[in-house]
Amino acid sequence: MKEQSKGRSIVYLIVLVVLTVLSLYGGIKNMNNIKLGLDLNGGVSITYQAAEDNPSAVDMADTIYKIQKRVEGYSTESSVYQEGSNRINVDIPGVSDANQILQELGKPGSLIFATFNYDADGNISDIGDTVVEGSEIQSAGVAEHKGTNGAADSYEVGVTFTAEGTKKFADATTANVGKQIAIIYDNEVVSAPVVNEPITGGQCSITGNFTQDEAYNLAQTIRLGALKLELTELRSNVVGARLGQQAIELSLKAGLIGFICVVVLMLVVYRVAGLAASVALSMYVGLILILLDAFEITLTLPGIAGIILSVGMAVDANVIIFTSIKEELGLKKSVDEAIHSGFNKALSAIVDGNVTTLIAAVVIYLKGSGTVKGFAQTLALGIILSMVTALFVTRFMINALYWIGCDKPSMFGIKKPVEKPFNFTGKFKLFGAVSIAVILLGFAFMGINKGNTGDILNYGLDFKGGTSCNVTFNEDLSLDYISENVVPVVTESTGDMSPQVSKVAGTNEVLIRTLSLDAAGREALYDALAEKFGIDKELITAENISGSVSTEMKRDAIVAVVIATILMLLYIWFRFKNINFASSAVAALIHDVLVVLTFYSVLRWSVSSTFIACILTIVGYSINATIVIFDRIRRNLKTAPYGADVAGIVNLSIHETVSRTVFTSLTTFIMVFCLFVFGTSSIREFALPLMVGIICGGYSSVFITGPLWNLLDSRRRAAAAARKAEELASKKKKKQS
Repeated sequence: MKEQSKGRSIVYLIVLVVLTVLSLYGGIKNMNNIKLGLDLNGGVSITYQAAEDNPSAVDMADTIYKIQKRVEGYSTESSVYQEGSNRINVDIPGVSDANQILQELGKPGSLIFATFNYDADGNISDIGDTVVEGSEIQSAGVAEHKGTNGAADSYEVGVTFTAEGTKKFADATTANVGKQIAIIYDNEVVSAPVVNEPITGGQCSITGNFTQDEAYNLAQTIRLGALKLELTELRSNVVGARLGQQAIELSLKAGLIGFICVVVLMLVVYRVAGLAASVALSMYVGLILILLDAFEITLTLPGIAGIILSVGMAVDANVIIFTSIKEELGLKKSVDEAIHSGFNKALSAIVDGNVTTLIAAVVIYLKGSGTVKGFAQTLALGIILSMVTALFVTRFMINALYWIGCDKPSMFGIKKPVEKPFNFTGKFKLFGAVSIAVILLGFAFMGINKGNTGDILNYGLDFKGGTSCNVTFNEDLSLDYISENVVPVVTESTGDMSPQVSKVAGTNEVLIRTLSLDAAGREALYDALAEKFGIDKELITAENISGSVSTEMKRDAIVAVVIATILMLLYIWFRFKNINFASSAVAALIHDVLVVLTFYSVLRWSVSSTFIACILTIVGYSINATIVIFDRIRRNLKTAPYGADVAGIVNLSIHETVSRTVFTSLTTFIMVFCLFVFGTSSIREFALPLMVGIICGGYSSVFITGPLWNLLDSRRRAAAAARKAEELASKKKKKQS
């Protein structure tokens, strides 16, 4: 560490504090520009109706999924679900102009590629054979070609066909080289490109001196026509937030209180280093608010989960560093040496822990859909920022504070070497038995639930679907009034503890979505609303709706988690050069998820759209906590003499990192607990399983992962020892002979 003058260090500190204040000011000022989801800010709700009266369930599911992927271009938090037998609802948050969305999204209609005949004047006279139907087109997009100056000088439209469409298009283009094939949408020819050569690879490019807008419009038309069903717009509304301004204010209040508690805790436990971390965390908060707007990320409750997890990881990175510094001071090193060595030793744990979680975030974003993408975006952004602030801002602050006179070991705290660690490996059977018992209890209750209700978990409206009622009140009600007065009436009359309520902007209409109601249930709701608010029951309309978390979205989430788990396993294997580290980490991850599912099944917590985000948060939290302990085991194994007691090294490693595990779990728990205490019912429903997951993640990191690795690796070590003994015996035998 280079010596710095006291005056220069003071200047550096002032610059850092000013930058932190500016980032916080910019972040707070920028909060009004952050795009909020339907639950926090409302948006546009559009209802389409299929041309067929009774389309098949397969065609409806396919169309819903394709529209879902399309509207994610407006917001990753958009949701698409079925209403009645032939209607599709599209909810897009963060926008307020329904006409603009309708114009840009277009009217999905029928599309075909077909041959045609000319009249005497060279115009199209009649349509010939259909070459490819819209359902046989997989995707369409725009490609640009850059000129010598680097700017785009031409555009073309690329089309990809399904397997069936590929064969049909190959046959048609082979037979029509030099001729035109018309692209016909809603009985109008929108383009008629010439076939230059047979196209057999399943992809074609449509060229024709298109401008950017022309190419975009043609690609959009082809995508719209690729839907299974022809749709027409039935209605569109601008709807208000589901949670209301009160929920936003309470969430901000909870976040602020939680952050203050974390800062105070850091100052008490880590003193000067805690002050440096507080500045770095403050800068982190300001930067993440600025970047949420810069990257146009739509923020909803799952997004808030991603931020909470990343705040926990930002604290975690600082805790790893500070614990390492305190350990170095406990070894009688100077403060200067302890700071330098502490950062270097903490680097591998921070990088490995954050990279594994970042792998999960990237895969979940690429393979997931809906709210899962929003979670992944905020998590990835937070991880990158947390590493930057911990490794650079915190380090810069500590060095500057040291050179202005904070150079006493007592100012940082001292952690003495562990003399007699707890026997974690020896108690593994006990801890393992407890975990297995809890998990089996969960499976038992899932079976009981299945027998009683037909479902293993208490699936909410987002998963199971339900009933949507459009209620016209006698006056324009505020959402906070609705939350305090209307929602309790709905809950009492329907038995649904988590109804979704939003109002149509500029009208007296309120949309109430509950679990499925039969005729008697609907009548009970109508009577309760009429009695309490004096409304006309005849003006209430109701339809059955599907869950907004479709089968495809659930499949995408599962596939994303599986792929992410495999990649994390490979990364850990590569970094730790031992497959048993990777196997133990994945086992702990599965353990944490199953324990949380036990609470869902036993306590009958509602499984809503936030369920997926909760599970993903727990996965990310679990793997990060595990990596820290494994890093310490790896480090201690490198310095241990040959033949050392590995179980003892594992016990020592866990004991050395247990304070980090407890402190990080505590700070993250505080953030979520504040949300639970000060939040609305919807936020509490979301925060409660997160708190369980945080506790479970800390438990598995301390009591399961290390001992499990020791158990798995003992077989490898025994085999290696046997081979070594054989080699020695063989050498001895040769020597004697």
